[in-house]
Amino acid sequence: MLHLKNKAMNNVIRKLVILPLAFSLLLSGCDDDPAREDVPELITQVKLTFTPVAGGSVVVVTATDPDGNGPQDLVADGPIELMQSTTYDLSIELFNGLLDPTDDGYNLTAEIEEEAGEHQFFFRFSADVFSTPTGTGNIKDNPSTPVSDINYLDEDINSRPLGLVTRWTTDNVEVSDKSFRIVLKHQPGIKSDTSTSLDGETDVDITFVLLVYLS
Repeated sequence: MLHLKNKAMNNVIRKLVILPLAFSLLLSGCDDDPAREDVPELITQVKLTFTPVAGGSVVVVTATDPDGNGPQDLVADGPIELMQSTTYDLSIELFNGLLDPTDDGYNLTAEIEEEAGEHQFFFRFSADVFSTPTGTGNIKDNPSTPVSDINYLDEDINSRPLGLVTRWTTDNVEVSDKSFRIVLKHQPGIKSDTSTSLDGETDVDITFVLLVYLS
């Protein structure tokens, strides 16, 4: 009788050892699945394209992250050079340069479009550069910072602005060493009609030198 009890006890112990081992092997097999490999969604380049509405030379500028996923931020590769009294449509593209251009995650612009309800671009610029939009933009550096309207040409499913496409008209002036700042905010669950650039996490924050030439 004692022998049977010992045998039963050994079977129980054997099962207690085998089950965790089998479960561990199952988890290990899942971790080895290449389909579960996560690729970081890192913005290493931002491309701005200013296209004259009435025709003319397209202006393209970029900002690049010099150290990939290191501590440095995106840095403007050169100034924005526009012509006076000209209306431009500005389109913004974002890229993950850690991936090959053929990879799905290389061009992040489509992802921002798909998640428009969680993102918004904000802008700030030197005064008296644009005849529209007027003012200095809608980036708030603190709650008391005044804001002005931006000519957004796109919106999310809730009819709130996104900012991948905007419209700008330069004033009848020639200027140099002005500034043009772009901030992309990630606002999951908090984007609203009253949310600002102070809300959510910052995905992009770049300041370009802005010049306007006489046509």
